[in-house]
Amino acid sequence: MSEHVDHEKIQQAVTMILEAVGEDPNREGLLDTPKRVARMYAEIFEGLHQDPKEHFKTVFGEDHEELVLVKDITFHSVCEHHLVPFFGKVHIGYIPKGGQVTGLSKMARAVEAVTKRPQLQERITSTLADSIVETLTPLGVIVIVEAEHMCMTMRGVRKPGAKTVTSAVRGAFQKSEAARAEVMALIRDHG
Repeated sequence: MSEHVDHEKIQQAVTMILEAVGEDPNREGLLDTPKRVARMYAEIFEGLHQDPKEHFKTVFGEDHEELVLVKDITFHSVCEHHLVPFFGKVHIGYIPKGGQVTGLSKMARAVEAVTKRPQLQERITSTLADSIVETLTPLGVIVIVEAEHMCMTMRGVRKPGAKTVTSAVRGAFQKSEAARAEVMALIRDHG
């Protein structure tokens, strides 16, 4: 998705930042840094031009109306407030309706589409849940995101290891405490 990124503008901005912090952008170790940063931004922000719902349009007919859980989907994103990374795991559970199931890899692809852009963890969580509801119309959806934010660990309060957990529940998971408890137990089960 590099065609959507203005590499030249990023290179100019990185050069200006290096100068602004007192560095010499012509120093040997920094000569190619603006180009590398431009390529990196093209890669880590490629989700800006993707719709996560596209990944849920492929469905399979399967007589299954019980929980489907894909857990520990790793992700890396960038905090839109400080433009520093945050990373962690996403757990997605849904109860198919009418036997409409999606491919398991589609969950991971949707996570990539949502996280590869300047983001907020809360938005990642709700966007994934809403995308599944809108495309698969399941009986219920639950999305839990656990992440460590570099804006809290490398600057500011400097608390490495602190995790932020967000959740979005829709349908059956909103209505049933037992259904939510089942998912949480399965997520915690590392065996």
